[in-house]
Amino acid sequence: MLNVILLTIIASFAIVLLSAPLFIPVLRRLKFGQSIRDEGPKSHQKKKGTPTMGGVIILLGISLTTFKFANHTYEFYLLVLVTLGYGLIGFLDDFIKIYFKRNLGLTAKQKLLGQMIIAAIFCYFLYNIGHSTEVYIPGSVYGFDLGWLYFPFVVIMLVGASNAVNLTDGLDGLLSGTAAIAFGAYALLAARYSEPDIAIFSAAVVGAVLGFLLYNAHPAKVFMGDTGSLALGGAIAAVAVLTKTELLLVIIGGVFVVEALSVILQVLSFKLRGKRIFRMSPIHHHFELEGWSEWKVVTVFWLAGFCLAGIGIYLEVFA
Repeated sequence: MLNVILLTIIASFAIVLLSAPLFIPVLRRLKFGQSIRDEGPKSHQKKKGTPTMGGVIILLGISLTTFKFANHTYEFYLLVLVTLGYGLIGFLDDFIKIYFKRNLGLTAKQKLLGQMIIAAIFCYFLYNIGHSTEVYIPGSVYGFDLGWLYFPFVVIMLVGASNAVNLTDGLDGLLSGTAAIAFGAYALLAARYSEPDIAIFSAAVVGAVLGFLLYNAHPAKVFMGDTGSLALGGAIAAVAVLTKTELLLVIIGGVFVVEALSVILQVLSFKLRGKRIFRMSPIHHHFELEGWSEWKVVTVFWLAGFCLAGIGIYLEVFA
């Protein structure tokens, strides 16, 4: 199993590594450049026009390698459904931003509706295969059965994770690195649970985002856009559901959770008290405005992600 996982990572990495130099010039010619918020850090204005929608390359690497190496089980197709479904929503969002030359693509309601529809379809198939509605406490053998409430819980998981991961994609290489770490942890756990297709899928994501990182690290030559970030967020939530580690995702994906919480707390604080908690949210921008270099913020967040993934694996395997 380990040999197949390593081969999957290498193949996915190679596909992205070799296809990016062909794809990035096409994005430039089509003028698919990133627009930058005026209220963001001033240092980010120089990134304006950097090609975006690079998530297409990531999805290409994931798709080709998983269809080659996976056994095409029911779980495999569920992962493909969520990943490409959320990727399509992100693609439409990116395309509208670029075509109409504005920073906002789909409206929040349109995006949320699309995410909920994909999540509902995912739940329908989970119900059909008799997927367990129990949720287990990390590091223990104890769990509780949510019954029919499990499926709304899964919808919230997929929508929440996709948006949390999307919020994390705000600095060069930040999401690529943290996603590689989180999916790497799940590849190991899925292999341990004898879930080869989920392990291979997770390994394919690791290879794809690491290949993309070579072009996305500071200074980025391409951004993944919502095409990539929404797909990765939906995918990691689906992996957690299918491996029955729903609550463990809060630990392994802790960086994504903190990013989302920083936005929620900032909005609530401003509405209730008229004051901000952070200089800017998501929290990675707060550290930038505190004087940290972009590279320092990214590496510290990578380290945090690595530690959290290690804690998650320890709780699941050794505790």
